[in-house]
Formats: sequence, C-alpha cells, structure tokens
Amino acid sequence: MVVEKLSNTIDLHRELKQLGVDGGGVSILEDKGLVHLIRIRDLHVGAANILKQDALSIGADLAVPRGTVTATTPRVDTLLIATERQLQELVKKEKAQPFGLKQLSLELESFCHLKYNEEISIMGILNANDDSFYHGSRFQGSAAIERIETMIMEGADIIDLGGVSSRPGSVAVSAEEELMRVRPIIDALYEQRLYEKATFSLDSYAPLVIEYALERGFRVINDITGLENDEVARLCGSYGATAVIMHMRGSPQTMQENPTYENILSEVENFFKERLAKASSFGIKETMLDCGIGFGKRLEDNLALITHQSHFLRLGKPLLVGASRKSLIDKVSFSSSDDRLGGSIAIHLKALEAGASILRVHDVKEHVQAIKLWQALRG
Repeated sequence: MVVEKLSNTIDLHRELKQLGVDGGGVSILEDKGLVHLIRIRDLHVGAANILKQDALSIGADLAVPRGTVTATTPRVDTLLIATERQLQELVKKEKAQPFGLKQLSLELESFCHLKYNEEISIMGILNANDDSFYHGSRFQGSAAIERIETMIMEGADIIDLGGVSSRPGSVAVSAEEELMRVRPIIDALYEQRLYEKATFSLDSYAPLVIEYALERGFRVINDITGLENDEVARLCGSYGATAVIMHMRGSPQTMQENPTYENILSEVENFFKERLAKASSFGIKETMLDCGIGFGKRLEDNLALITHQSHFLRLGKPLLVGASRKSLIDKVSFSSSDDRLGGSIAIHLKALEAGASILRVHDVKEHVQAIKLWQALRG
C-alpha cells in the first residue's frame, strides 16, 4: 500500500479519468473536490441561524460570530464553506426560507457551475508615447513593428497598442495628438497584414482614434473608462469589436487621490453589471472585464481583486488582469519599474489560479514560459 497527499490545485477531472472512474462518478466527485468560500455580509441574525442549521444538515458549514445563536446583534457577517454539490443543495433549501434567505439563494445560485476559461491569452503591451511608466514598452516607427513581430513570435495572442499614458498623474492629450502617435504604426500593421497573425487591440477611449483603428483591422478596444462614452460603445457595436470594460475610480489625473471603498468586490461588480447592460444596448456581443489594478485602488484593494477574481466569474465574461510592472509590487517588495518582473509573474499566476484568462503584460516570453510550467505543475 502506498499513500500520497496530492495538491488541491491539480486537475481533478484528469486525475479521476486516469483512475478509470466512470463518467457520472467523475462529475459527482469533481463537484466534491471544489470548495466554495462565500462571505455573506450584513445577514439577518435569524437568517444566519437558519442557514447555519441547513448547511450543517448537508455537510457544509457556516462560520458565524459569537452571540449569533442568542441574537446578540441584529445583523452579522458570516462565511459559508461548501462543496459545489452542497452549495447546489443549499440553494434549494433556502428558496423557501424567511429573513431574506430566498433572495440570498439567488445570489448563491449564481456561484454554482462557475466556468473557468481553460484557454489563456497573453496581451502584449506596446506604447507609442514617450511618457508611459515603463520605458521598456515605448516604441515608434520601424522599431514598433519589429517589437510587435517579436511579441507575436514569443507567443502573444493579442497586441495592445496605446498612444496616451494612463499612469497616475499623467497628462491628457487631444485625440488628434493621440492619432498622430499611433497612426504610422496602425498603417504599417494594416499594410503588412499583421492582423492575420494576431489580434490587435487599441488602448484608447477617443472615438476618432478608435474608428481609425477599427477600419484597419483592429478587433479589440481596451477602454479604461469602461464604455463611459456612448460614441465608443456605438463604434464597438457597429464594427463588431470586443470591448474591454475596465473599472477606474476617477481619471488618471485624480484616481490615486485617496481612493476608498466600502466593499471593493461588490462595488466593482456593480460597475461591471451597469456597463455590460450598456454594452448590450449598443449591440456589443463580445466583452472582457478588467478590474483595473492600480486605477484608483489602494494596495489592499488591488490584492483583494487579484486574489478573488473568481467572484466575477458569475458574470459569464472572460477576465483580464494587467498588473505588469505596476507600483503595487514596490509596496510589498521594494523594487523599481525595471525590477518588477518577478512580482508581475507572481501576481499574474495567482490571477489565473483565481479565474482570470487574459494577462496584459510587458514581458511576453517570460510570461509564456511561466504559464507553461504552471500548467504542467497543475497537470
């Protein structure tokens, strides 16, 4: 007899198939291997006691504060611990319960059958401006085309071209100036038909620049304002472009002036829901969601958003994370923008583990290598 302790991060489906478990058994056991940790804030104390008993009755549990049984306080924060199968059973039980548990059951149901995107995409960054925070991303003229070809060769699936810095405190420029910066690169890409080798994205929220790019083979619009401008939404809809909806508090000029949140996950989610509804109203069929690491966030906000990416999976959209070489790395481990590669990879692998599937990076080759090893380690 040989006994081996396996990692909880392995591909359980593959492990069960290798054991020869039949199809129905694989599904049942896979559900038992997925554990949900769901924080429920401001729950009626009566609801907490009912939910606790219902959870225990099916083998799950609800962590509650002292005094919950005696209703010391009228409302409490709790933590539900349940497997996928237990969560599904609990949802059914709570549909007939009082104290707001019926509404809670709908919230819990949205976390059942979460779909993790198995296809990972790398979005390589190229800036045509000279004031982006990382000088290694700045290229112009023929050097820009060479850099794009290199990133494609290294494994980039998407190339994200920008002409305006969005770093904290950056200076805004006119749409005409932005177009002047990116137009030579866009024209060269179009003439050389490089859009047949990779998907091209434009990092912009200026309709003038966006329309120019969409007419010349670009298929993704990476809008840091999250479709705030109706004309940007109209262009994405009419050209059939994918819209990246990013969350940002304020503007690049003001976003880091004491940003505060009551609940970062729910506030970002509510923003996504609002902008997804707007995207749909303008006929946009494909969207990606970007929680906006470093855009109007404190360190604790950034870390929470990276760690809990799976919260946003219930919205049913691919999740993009772009923390490449950002200053939050300095706050955990002292470094400079020239020395943040290790931190960038660590953050991005954590984001993938939590449910992200698109990474926006400066260092394509290194990320491709890290992801291949990460996938091999997970089986």
